[in-house]
Amino acid sequence: MTDEELVVAFALTRIDHPGLELEEIAALVVRRAGPDEVLQLASQNLAVRDELRGGVFESAVEYVVRMVLKLRDADD
Repeated sequence: MTDEELVVAFALTRIDHPGLELEEIAALVVRRAGPDEVLQLASQNLAVRDELRGGVFESAVEYVVRMVLKLRDADD
């Protein structure tokens, strides 16, 4: 999953669930991804942070949140 696809998936999920927090939306995105994508997201988080701060799922969710926040803050 590319970063662009990740952002689109996040945006569409947020439209479907407007009352959820960013981390909850990211968890939904990761749950919908296949096991290969979850592992890819976790490995990208490992590459950025140089450490795993939890399980693969939690690390993948963290990467999604970090990506969305990074892109949101880039507009400011």
